[in-house]
Amino acid sequence: MSEDTQVRPDVVEAIVGVLRGGDAAALPEGATAAEKAAAKDSYLSEFVAERSKRDRQSRAWELLLTRSYDEPPTWGRIFDDLDPAVHTELGELFDALPAGAREEYVRRYGEPSDV
Repeated sequence: MSEDTQVRPDVVEAIVGVLRGGDAAALPEGATAAEKAAAKDSYLSEFVAERSKRDRQSRAWELLLTRSYDEPPTWGRIFDDLDPAVHTELGELFDALPAGAREEYVRRYGEPSDV
């Protein structure tokens, strides 16, 4: 493997750290083009995955909060008020549900099979 295509994981990790907002002084000297490309790919992959997760979480909240409440509701109350048509979609979004909603979902419907 030639020196300009070699990828050192510690160098890639350091570059990703700077891309996330870390101190540029932490950048190692002599990073190769392959290491810079690997760091960029890693950072962008994390960014896309995080965006997808946020989109799934937003959709889960849209399904869960279908009405307003005078007092803070329990997860049981929220699930009592759900239209039965959303149960399947909530199961598909199970990993994006808040912890309390996941617990209530499992209590009522069992753990989704694809989890």
